[in-house]
Amino acid sequence: MSALENLKLLQPVKIGSLELKNRIIMAPLTRMRAIENDVPTPLAKTYYAQRASAGLIISEATQVGPLGKGYPATPGIYSPEQTKAWAQIVEAVHAKDGKIFAQLWHVGRTSHTSFHEKEGLPIAPSAIKPYGKTFTNSWAFVPYETPREMTIEDIDLVVHQFYLAAKNAKEAGFDGIEIHSANGYLLDQFLQSKTNHRTDQYGGSFENRTRLLNQILNQVKTVFEPSRIGVRLSPFGTFGDIAEDEPMGLFTYVIEQLNQHQLGYLHVIEPRSTSAGGDDKVLENAPSTSSIFKSTFKGVFISAGGYTRESGEETLNKNEADAIAYGRLYIANPDLVERFAQNAPLNAYQRETFYGGNEKGYTDYPSLGN
Repeated sequence: MSALENLKLLQPVKIGSLELKNRIIMAPLTRMRAIENDVPTPLAKTYYAQRASAGLIISEATQVGPLGKGYPATPGIYSPEQTKAWAQIVEAVHAKDGKIFAQLWHVGRTSHTSFHEKEGLPIAPSAIKPYGKTFTNSWAFVPYETPREMTIEDIDLVVHQFYLAAKNAKEAGFDGIEIHSANGYLLDQFLQSKTNHRTDQYGGSFENRTRLLNQILNQVKTVFEPSRIGVRLSPFGTFGDIAEDEPMGLFTYVIEQLNQHQLGYLHVIEPRSTSAGGDDKVLENAPSTSSIFKSTFKGVFISAGGYTRESGEETLNKNEADAIAYGRLYIANPDLVERFAQNAPLNAYQRETFYGGNEKGYTDYPSLGN
């Protein structure tokens, strides 16, 4: 390990014109604490501001419309009330000299009708039921439903919803946005062969399956400059009952497409950690996504997936990433940057408080000296 003052994790990095004070990223973390009408909890102002020493905070996944919701008490960014609450959160982060992007999200087939009874069944590229169970609006755990295959009009509406969500994020003062195209959610469902059996212009070839992501990027680039936009991918991931017949070919193609948009960053999840499921399972012999795809992407490359201080530093020094995203460690350590700098002990996280609840396990983790 390098001397503390030489930690690459603590060195600044630029995303376009935006200078991050370090390479320690707060990963997007679903916490299920939103209040009525999918408005972020007032506690979120404290929660995010506590973590403003991160080089960049990526917000919890935030649905772009009612059909995009897949878990109880997750926030949206499609109404004036939601946007106003996010503006207060962004203001609190900026007051602590922090930077924050909004992660824009649509879960697609992993939703449940109880979240959007008026709109009906969840939507997906193809009417293929996922294996497993999901939450309902009342926090029950039930088998997935068979989704409704999306029409062209449905697809056009989703593109427009991402555009409107980007506008709301801009209005709220976010420094940028991240498009969630990972973890078996809607955009990932279009990309991967197990979930996309379409025979129209959105199915079949890599080009067709990437079309929706490209259309969304073209729209949100009219709101934010490309360098203020990131995309999250999870090559080789299995969360959400997702799979691809040709993962190397597909994701190389997708990343080459992202290069044409001149985005600020690519955020990739390592498959060795099933972080999207909130557990600690480590997959044996999983490929190193960062080592495979880092050289393909032309912007800042962020890697996530079960990193420690030491493994994150090693990955940066091997030039397999430009920044490292931390999830569970950031839940329990609001001052993670300072703890890494001092090589101080870390708070242990309380798994039972990850999802739902109030300030316990959310804003009450101590910082150094408290």
